[in-house]
Amino acid sequence: MHVDIYRRPEAGNKFSYLLVPHGQPIPEEATNIDWALRQRDIHVDDMASHVEPYEVDEPRRQIDEKGYAITSVFHQVDARPDVP
Repeated sequence: MHVDIYRRPEAGNKFSYLLVPHGQPIPEEATNIDWALRQRDIHVDDMASHVEPYEVDEPRRQIDEKGYAITSVFHQVDARPDVP
């Protein structure tokens, strides 16, 4: 699946990521947060149980249920230069 990837800063110098099917807007319930577009039209294996380096669990299930997939609060990503 091709997605657009957004990122937002979290406490403790960490980040959360939001994966939205390419070309679709961020669903309304997630627009009240300051997401910054990081990458557009990126292929991810939406059937994978976990997508690295964004630390997103079960992207297909999340996208089917909510219209987006998001990093779990338990898997927030440390700020590092190798993660876009």
